Amino acid sequence: MNPDALATLEHHLTAALSPAPAETRRLFHGRGRRWPGLEQVTVDWMQGVLLVSLFKEPQTEHLAGLKTLLLNLAESATWHTAGGQSLLLQHRYLLESTTELIAGVAVEDREIVEGGLRYLVDFGRKQNTGLFLDMRYGRDWVRDNAAGKRVLNLFSYTCGFSVAAIAGGAEHVVNLDMARAALSRGRDNHRLNHHELDRVTFLGHELFKSWGKVKKTGPYDLVIIDPPSFQKGSFVLTKDYQRVLSRLPELLTEHGTVLACVNDPAIGPHFLIEGVAAAAPELTFKERLANPPEFADIDPEGGLKALVFTR
Repeated sequence: MNPDALATLEHHLTAALSPAPAETRRLFHGRGRRWPGLEQVTVDWMQGVLLVSLFKEPQTEHLAGLKTLLLNLAESATWHTAGGQSLLLQHRYLLESTTELIAGVAVEDREIVEGGLRYLVDFGRKQNTGLFLDMRYGRDWVRDNAAGKRVLNLFSYTCGFSVAAIAGGAEHVVNLDMARAALSRGRDNHRLNHHELDRVTFLGHELFKSWGKVKKTGPYDLVIIDPPSFQKGSFVLTKDYQRVLSRLPELLTEHGTVLACVNDPAIGPHFLIEGVAAAAPELTFKERLANPPEFADIDPEGGLKALVFTR
């Protein structure tokens, strides 16, 4: 993160905030490795909150230079015209992912908008805010393809897919995640959008111990699989994803659809294509969803992989 890299970042942020996006968006995606010296930096606009995340500890002088850049931004006409209220720096390389207030007012959570839908996000209390912005097109796809369907949302986290599905006219959505606090936030997200909660089920269980509960409310017209790459004690992507895929035939309706996702830069789409072919050969690969342009990656297989399969 040398002075040239910081100048590049400053240019990008000034341009991205002139004018600021009307909805929540990533403004800078250094992890796409397109900007030398900024590979460990991301910047998200949360409608008044600018969240800068560092994924690797920088040298002391580089961190000082970044903070000076951000302080100058917070005092600029661009920032005030954009309606900036809080500028946060999250140190993701620390165990606690400490979030530092650089300028403006302290903020712990905020209601944001994506695709006209509302979500609550957190700042400073957890590693992630509660909404993965690179999955925007995935939520759009679910919203466009959920009408009249029964949907199973595995590893549902804060239920972003569920909100999109109900908004798209899904008959019912079953959300499963072992983190009950995340499911509680999922309820909040549905309430924000004035959804009927009797059309949504929340199962706070560990998946591999709960197949009976999952099957009981099936079969499903659409199954969404968006697991973490690693979850201590419960899920290792390279080992456990195949166990999920092998259950698809008993979970799906006769003409069911699957949206299967991987967000590990080291794992390409063929991991899913070959995995489904082996575990559920009656499913056919249809398409890989595009990623939002703000998440461009130097390696097309390095970013999010969201693949659609049909029975």
